[in-house]
Amino acid sequence: MKKLILLPFLLLSTLGWCQTAENYFDQAMKKSEAGNTQGAILDYDKAINLKPAFGEAYLNRSMEKMKINDLTGALVDANLALEIHDDNTYAYVTRANIYYKLKDYQAALKDCDIAIKNNTNDNITYNLRGLTYIHLKDKNNACADFTKAIELGSQSAIKNLKTFCK
Repeated sequence: MKKLILLPFLLLSTLGWCQTAENYFDQAMKKSEAGNTQGAILDYDKAINLKPAFGEAYLNRSMEKMKINDLTGALVDANLALEIHDDNTYAYVTRANIYYKLKDYQAALKDCDIAIKNNTNDNITYNLRGLTYIHLKDKNNACADFTKAIELGSQSAIKNLKTFCK
C-alpha cells in the first residue's frame, strides 16, 4: 500500500522538475536582465539542446556572447539563427554589429542593407550603417544615414553627425 501511494508522488515530483526549452529560454532572459551573462548562456545552451531549431535562443545567445567579447561564438550563433529564420531582421542587425566589431565593414554593410530593407524605421541600423560607411570612407552616405537615424529618434546619431559630418 505504501508503494502505491509513493509511486504517484514520485511521478508528480519528477514531472514537476522537467524543463522545456521555453522555460530555459525564459530563465536565460531573466539572468541576462540581471547581468548574469554566463548563466544566461548556459540556459540558452540548455534550451537549444532541447530544441535545436530554436532561432531566438541562438540569437539571444549571440548577443550574450557579444557582451563577453566572444565575437567568433556570437557570429556562429547569429549565422545559425539566420539559417533557421532567414527573414529575422534583428539577426541581420546583430550579425552586422558583430561584423562591425570584427572590422569586416563590407559584411556589416551588406547585413545593414538587408535589415533596413526589411525595416526602414530602425534608427539603430541606420546609425550602425553610418558608422560602417565612415570606416569605408564614404562620408556622404554616412552623414545621410546619421541624419535618417536622428529623424527616427537616435540620440547617438546626433553625436556621430557632429563628429563625422562637419
